[in-house]
Amino acid sequence: MIITQLNKQNIDLNGIDLVLIRFFGKPQSGFIEIKQTEVKKGDLLYLLTHSKSALKEVKFIPGETTYFLFQQLSEILKIPNEDLWKIYHQNFQCPEGEFIPQTYKLPYGSNAKEIIGYLATYSQKEYARFAQENGFDSNSQEWKEILSKASIIQKEAANTEEMPLVSAVIANRLKKGMPLQMDGSLNYGKYSHIKVTPERIKEDNTFYNTYKNKGIPPCPCGSVSLEAIKAAIYPAKVPYLYFVRNKNGTHSFSTNYQQHLSNFKK
Repeated sequence: MIITQLNKQNIDLNGIDLVLIRFFGKPQSGFIEIKQTEVKKGDLLYLLTHSKSALKEVKFIPGETTYFLFQQLSEILKIPNEDLWKIYHQNFQCPEGEFIPQTYKLPYGSNAKEIIGYLATYSQKEYARFAQENGFDSNSQEWKEILSKASIIQKEAANTEEMPLVSAVIANRLKKGMPLQMDGSLNYGKYSHIKVTPERIKEDNTFYNTYKNKGIPPCPCGSVSLEAIKAAIYPAKVPYLYFVRNKNGTHSFSTNYQQHLSNFKK
């Protein structure tokens, strides 16, 4: 097969070359990276059996959604977006929270099933390890709730230092039976980078709308870092119920609505 394909590219190869390839070793499957633009025939045959797979870098940042991850994968790896979603929906119920955010190096030429399989296997292994270290079962309903809580913390906190504080606000509001009323939960899917407006809050009828629904949504609203998960498990021991964003991007926290309004005016 490889001789036929190379001949189609006007590279003169024959049966003797096939024997030479077998002597060098087994040719790599998929796409490989050959950095030289000009090589001798013998060197080419050697590189076909010893070069590494061509890897492409995909950055999946904390808080980003599967919607935009798949856009990246489709563009960088040339995999149809619909193929990625088809395989995804065959394996997962929640649209978010299945893949750990980080920079992945993925083999170019892979199909949707291979890519989703790799991301899922890696992420599930990391979740299982981290869950066990903190006394949880990554297959439990409790762990799913932790991931969902962590996804809101990831969206709302300005930095890792604020994460336990946001986690405390969530925990305190839940204890009092208050709705969470957090914009970050509405930054799911294609809405990841869209400012949440009063109109959006009014029109959105999904379980992600924490203004209309009490409790933590049954699915995460985006990807979560291990820092956000840790904050979800270990909230700060503070009585805060409210927080408002400052001009510098950080937040002011308060224990009552009057103080919250004062912070808002500032």
